[in-house]
Order: sequence, then structure tokens, then C-alpha cells
Amino acid sequence: MGAIYALIALGYTMVYGVLRFINFAHSDVFMVGAYAGFFLAPYFTAKSIGGGLAVLCAAMVICAILGVAIERFAYRPLRSSSKLNVLITAIGVSLLLENAAQLFWKATPRAFPVLFPTTTFKPGGTITLSSNQVLVLVVTIILLLMLQFLIFKTKMGKAMRAVSFNPTAASLVGISNDKVISFTFALGSALAAAGGILYAVYYQSIQPLMGVLPGLKAFVAAVLGGIGNVPGAALGGLILGIVETFVKGSRWSTFSDAIAFAVLIIILVFKPAGILGKVQVEKV
Repeated sequence: MGAIYALIALGYTMVYGVLRFINFAHSDVFMVGAYAGFFLAPYFTAKSIGGGLAVLCAAMVICAILGVAIERFAYRPLRSSSKLNVLITAIGVSLLLENAAQLFWKATPRAFPVLFPTTTFKPGGTITLSSNQVLVLVVTIILLLMLQFLIFKTKMGKAMRAVSFNPTAASLVGISNDKVISFTFALGSALAAAGGILYAVYYQSIQPLMGVLPGLKAFVAAVLGGIGNVPGAALGGLILGIVETFVKGSRWSTFSDAIAFAVLIIILVFKPAGILGKVQVEKV
């Protein structure tokens, strides 16, 4: 769960790092990614690693295109407007995606097809792990390493960091802010799609509102690690997943969802910048 929260949180934190606003439609891109996998699965070899990875990559491409479209038609016209206008628009886009999904795909939960071969492991003879659990961790680690390489070792990553630091100065040295922002949305949406596929593979069920609660928890994870900080988002997701799982295994299991938001309140009170975040002073 922590790995899935980390994938979603990365989209929140990258968009915030570049544009300084929270894209609340991001959790519904997560849902669209799961549905993309559901409809693509019959066209690929079932229960094979190659077929499952092909579905995963195709869903990531579809959601990357969706993310670019959302940025181009919903957020770009409001870039010079107040943050409140953008926030309201983000909520509107979220509701639009949720209701469109219910209109076209119905609100009834659907069983997600088996994409990868499944088995169980018993390391040490006391712990039982499913291959799906291992898959989620391995895919998440690979995607995080690829993201880290892209941000710190490529020209586009350098451009993303420049726009995040000072968009005006970045444009003066020839960086296209529009292209960088569109790429950021595409990248974040692709990671959300990967999270949606992995979530559906693990829970084997999808429905149009499946992104609401994981999306809110991923936002908590992003704030916990330090909003705008990529390693912090990953760390926050893992911590939140571990805490939530331990709570579910205790007598307080009915409060597992409340625990996530209690963590948000605590972190905002005692360390608003998050675990790896830095306090930024804004001139007004």
C-alpha cells in the first residue's frame, strides 16, 4: 500500500513543485489508469509477465495523454489567475472524470482481470507473501529509480528543476515553460496510471470512485514527506502505508482511515514543511 501511495503522491508533488498548486484531479487519473488496464487486458496474453507489462505501459501512455489534455484545456488558461480559481477547477475536473466514468462504465464494481502469473512465497516459513505484493514493490522501486534518473541526469529533468526554482528566469534562458509543465503532467499521470494498475492487480476490483480515498491518502503522504520533494513523497507513501497496515492489524482497525488524516494534522502542526521538505519564506 505504501508503494502505491508513493506512486500517486509523486504526481501531486511534481505538479506542486512546478506550478505551486494541488492537482486534485490526479486521483481520478489513477482510476482511469485502472480502467484502461481493464479494457486493454483482453488484447494481450493473459497471465504472462510480458502481457502484464504491456498493459501497464499502454495504460501509462493513455493517462499521460489525459494528463497533458487536462493541463492544456483546464489549467493553462488559468495560469495567471488566482490559486483559488485553479483549485476549484481541479475539483471540477475531478468530479467530471468521476461522473463520466459512472456514465460510460457504470458504477458497478468490476472484477479486474489477472495480468500476471500468481504464486505465494513463505520466506522463513512464518511469513506468506503473494507474487502480487512482490510485483507492486519491484515495479514501484524501478519506476522511482527511473524518475530519479530523469530528474537529475537528463536535460528535461534539469529544465523541470529550473522551472520549479524560478519559471521567469527559466524562460529567459530559453526553456519552454509550457513544454516542461506539460511533460510534468504527463509524467505524473503516467505514474498514477501505474499505481492504478498495481492497485487493481492487488485488490482485483475497480469502480469509478476507487481513486478518492487512495488519492486523499497519497496527498497526505506527499505532505508528510514534504510537498514538492520527490524523495519525500516516496518516503511519505511508504511510512503511511506501514502505519496504516499496522493499525489494521490491531484492535483499532476500524480507525485505519482516520489515522492517515490524524497524521496530516500532526505534521501540519509540528512540521509543516514535511520530513524532507524545507521551510520557504515568501515575500509579499
